[in-house]
Amino acid sequence: MTDEGQLIAGRYRLAARVGQGAMGVVWRARDERLDRVVAVKQLGYDPAIGQAAGEQAAQRALREARLTARLRHPHAVTVHDVVEDGGEPYLVMEYLPSRSLADVLLDRDRLPADEVARIGVQVSSALAAAHAEGIVHRDVTPANVLLADGDVAKIADFGISRATGEGTVTGGGFIAGTPAYLSPEVAGGGEAGFPADVFSLGATLYRALEGRPPFGNDDNPIVLLLRVAREEPTPPRHSGPLAEVLGRLLRRDPAQRPAMAEVQELFQAVTDGRPLPPPRPRPRTETRLLRVRRPRRRVVLAAAGGAVLLAAGVLIGTALVPDATPIAAPATTSATPPPTTTTSSSPPPDLGCAANYQVTNSWPGGYQVEVTVRNDRTGGLSGWSVRWSLPGGHHITGLWNGNFTVEGTTVTVDNAAWNAKLDAGGATTFGFIALTGSGNATSRPELTCRTV
Repeated sequence: MTDEGQLIAGRYRLAARVGQGAMGVVWRARDERLDRVVAVKQLGYDPAIGQAAGEQAAQRALREARLTARLRHPHAVTVHDVVEDGGEPYLVMEYLPSRSLADVLLDRDRLPADEVARIGVQVSSALAAAHAEGIVHRDVTPANVLLADGDVAKIADFGISRATGEGTVTGGGFIAGTPAYLSPEVAGGGEAGFPADVFSLGATLYRALEGRPPFGNDDNPIVLLLRVAREEPTPPRHSGPLAEVLGRLLRRDPAQRPAMAEVQELFQAVTDGRPLPPPRPRPRTETRLLRVRRPRRRVVLAAAGGAVLLAAGVLIGTALVPDATPIAAPATTSATPPPTTTTSSSPPPDLGCAANYQVTNSWPGGYQVEVTVRNDRTGGLSGWSVRWSLPGGHHITGLWNGNFTVEGTTVTVDNAAWNAKLDAGGATTFGFIALTGSGNATSRPELTCRTV
């Protein structure tokens, strides 16, 4: 039992409770080593799921927190430390006196368009930075958008709610969580990727502007979940550029949504009173990733909070030097893909860039890839492109953080405008979803990376 005044991990003195939810209790505390105020989240679980399942969920949360702690952005709540005390896991975070957007909307119902756009600029900038680091939030909802004094908005709980079960996992194996802000592909059984964050941000800000989520409210959570998976969102009553921006974010096809960096540009144009940039060309697709079937998938139910989606990932690492034969790492199956390393020697300076290819998730008929592009020159570069041959029968249905062309089986990905420049040693990422037909995602394409 955690009490006021308790010292956690020999360093963090709990002062007062400031919040409580399905994920656990949040305390205002003092870091006695650095003499600063922090927030300490005691990760808990619903007793209905059982102690063993709860402890496993908490450990997953700790692993994800360690990964997301590297993110530093003025509009993302910072994770300072991840500790255990008495066998209990705790997250130590930036303390931000604030109210969640969900709490604000209980009082005000809806917000003016200019305020919604300002929130959108700030939150999308943090999510764009996270996506560039390969971090997917997975639970963008009004409850995770914090509003502080000075019109400051911050996004909280990257990946944590998915790991711990914001909506709890019951003893019967059901997963509980509100479907109101899920993307259609996630509601239909797919994995939450970068495009799902885009949709959820759109749904969150739609709620702030319209006074209700894009698929409405329903006392029957299963009905609402099916509505998200199968139907089109209700068109906004408001008109103008902000409504158009939200419409782009809420496209059902994940391949047709803008990347998060583009989302930031769109909201910035609204706040500046500038015309919206036209939608960037997106590939036409015949198949929508709405109902990815997996064996023994758990039923998703709804209560309050976010959703937990469990999927096994497949990791394939390929380290490359410019215009050279790739050095491929063995395929590894892991629920949490480990970082890919290479045994190759460092490339000579000024040769250009290198690319690292990872299949981060796969399912029957499709897979998701993240590619990290690194500048190996001694100076900065102003542009890059990555090329590989797509396996027979595979086709790309969406790409974020770049632009791509396909000629025959050759795929070429060029930088987006915002991530073209890389300092010496700097890196950026792009990703895509591909469909395989009856094939699989285990092949190792030979990539080449060139500078512009």
